[in-house]
Amino acid sequence: MQHASHERDAWGSRIGFVLAAAGSAVGLGNIWRFPYVTGQNGGAAFVVLYILFVLLIGMPVMVAEVVVGRHARRNPVGAFRRIAPKGLWYLVGFLGVATGIGILSYYSVIAGWTFGYFIKTLFGAFSRTLTPEESIEIFNRFVSHPAMSIGYLFVFLLLTTIVVMGGISSGIERWVKILMPLLLALLVILTLRSVTLEGARKGLEFYLKPDFSKIDGGAVAMALGQALFSLSLGMGAMITYGSYLGKRENIIVSAGWVCFFDTLVAVIAGFLIFPALFSMGLDPAGGPGLVFIVLPTIFPEIPLGTFFGTGFFLLLAVAALTSTISLLEVTVAYMVDEKKWRRKPAALFMSSLAFVLGIPAALSFGGVAWLSRLPRIGLGFLDLMNISLGNYSLTLGALLIAIFVGYKWGIAGVRAEVEEGGNVFFFRKIWTFLIRFICPVAIFAIFVYIVVTKNYF
Repeated sequence: MQHASHERDAWGSRIGFVLAAAGSAVGLGNIWRFPYVTGQNGGAAFVVLYILFVLLIGMPVMVAEVVVGRHARRNPVGAFRRIAPKGLWYLVGFLGVATGIGILSYYSVIAGWTFGYFIKTLFGAFSRTLTPEESIEIFNRFVSHPAMSIGYLFVFLLLTTIVVMGGISSGIERWVKILMPLLLALLVILTLRSVTLEGARKGLEFYLKPDFSKIDGGAVAMALGQALFSLSLGMGAMITYGSYLGKRENIIVSAGWVCFFDTLVAVIAGFLIFPALFSMGLDPAGGPGLVFIVLPTIFPEIPLGTFFGTGFFLLLAVAALTSTISLLEVTVAYMVDEKKWRRKPAALFMSSLAFVLGIPAALSFGGVAWLSRLPRIGLGFLDLMNISLGNYSLTLGALLIAIFVGYKWGIAGVRAEVEEGGNVFFFRKIWTFLIRFICPVAIFAIFVYIVVTKNYF
């Protein structure tokens, strides 16, 4: 394999980093998952908890990841090796790289569905009134079609690979400067349409009036899990993106903007989904099928419904693409830094690996019967991947990063890196207390909760 000879790439500007990192964080977790989890856990009360956890847990861990990446100027494996050359901390980096490629493989399957539904809606598949049963039938037929599922998986990974092959400033940064404004514009346009629907007021009340009687241990765990999952923490994405950040940039301000944009998109998504649901008298706790089963029954009932539906699935596809780009970049950075591969072969190899790993996930919705319900496990292949990687690995990764930064590397090293170039370490004492005591305890509690209860986020 040819060896890399060029200098390490870097973001051209702070806005490039912020948009790319926010794009990594903003994904199906915000627009697809956040509304139905909110619906199942008491509406506005859950939103309050979620925002609290983003501030108290998500933001400190994000700062920790970005600091590790920028200090080491390496991928997750190389970063831990550089800061702690002795011991086994580099295995945390390997956990991040493995989690990244694994999540990319099954996440791209669902991302492919969003692209497929964008095409279906564009060509009028949901232009007539559908019963819920008909909508379920359409969805089941779509996801159980082997060639279609694998085909859309391939298309989505191909788009992701093209962007990542271009590098940081010429590839990822250039594209996120187009994709993120497009995502925000689509989100705002669709939300304005949703909140002006007849009967939308009930949805807004549900979303804005907290019902704290619905908050129990499960809702607390879900809110914290959603905060970690939504911000792309625990899998090395922010370490990798941080490694391309200039030494003059203020890490605290940059991380703050990423958390702000990510939370903003999730909150606005609620304003898009709930008014539309309540205007049709539908259940806000509709579960994962909310987007692909419930919403297509709404489109024909509202003026400009086909436009609304097409725009919505395009929004989902763009959000998913900004996330898959970061997932692939984690693994590509590892191959470039540690194995000295050139970027393009590394991107092609890793995306091909994700494609091969993604095929069983794509076939686990009826394409291959035993993959739909694995023997002895009782779960579908995609569900198993999501639980093992999207829950256990992410949570463990975030826990170990908090412990590493708070205790192994230490606050003095973090402070020196943050204050590089004369920057101010805002809220240093609060951050230190959170990363050393609150974050590890809270994340460990989440880990124990999902192991014991098997209630996954």
